Amino acid sequence: MAIPKYFQSLLLRLASPTLARPSRPPGFDMTYRPTARVFLPPWRTRLPSLLYLALTVVVATIVFVAEHSSSNSTLYVHLIEKGSQRLISPRTFALLLLLSSISAVLRTNMRGVRVRGDGIEYRDIVSLIIPKLRRLRWAQMNRIMLSKSGLVTIDLWDGSRIFLPMVQDRELLAKTLEQVALARAIPIEGGTGLDDYPEVDDLPEVSGG
Repeated sequence: MAIPKYFQSLLLRLASPTLARPSRPPGFDMTYRPTARVFLPPWRTRLPSLLYLALTVVVATIVFVAEHSSSNSTLYVHLIEKGSQRLISPRTFALLLLLSSISAVLRTNMRGVRVRGDGIEYRDIVSLIIPKLRRLRWAQMNRIMLSKSGLVTIDLWDGSRIFLPMVQDRELLAKTLEQVALARAIPIEGGTGLDDYPEVDDLPEVSGG
């Protein structure tokens, strides 16, 4: 005797993505630990600070060459002699620029996502200096949503929603999170469909004797 499609549809509705995933060996879900990876921010985010650093290195090099040039050279006259009459000397100005560019590079690279064995952590900049660090354990996650644009959204069990910062290798981050979601029975949306439920029409007909 075949199972009517009405009951097949009812069974699929009960298997809602908000509930636990299909059962796996006891203890497997809670013991799965992904390989630790660090995902840096995209190049378009890091490039401006790197260009700024390169520019300040050029300026510092010019000041260094001018200080070690002869006293009648053009660089020495315009930068060292005339610069000594200004409020800030060329050497001090170049040093401040160099320190500023180095701090900009460090601040930019503080952003990103780190996948750990017990969860994830992400950093973002909330002020000019202070980075924000947040750690999330896998058990806190109620749902993971992956968009085609690379945005990763995580719903937590306390009802809050987290938006992870953009990273360079978005595909690898999405694949890693999908593997964790599949192993730990975390509902996921927008993945590659590794754990999608079949449609009603795709279910095999079960006949009785």
